[in-house]
Amino acid sequence: MKKYVCIVCGYIYDPAQGDPDNGVQPGTAFENIPDDWTCPLCGVGKDQFEEVEE
Repeated sequence: MKKYVCIVCGYIYDPAQGDPDNGVQPGTAFENIPDDWTCPLCGVGKDQFEEVEE
């Protein structure tokens, strides 16, 4: 699965790890995260994330 980076603070969302502290289980693709989810570090919305080029 693709990783996504917050363009504001640099947080990388890794689907393998998810964001369990904020209700996103490991294995959840970025596209399947609820629209109201925010970056756990800086609080911006999903629209401030870009796909990481690997």
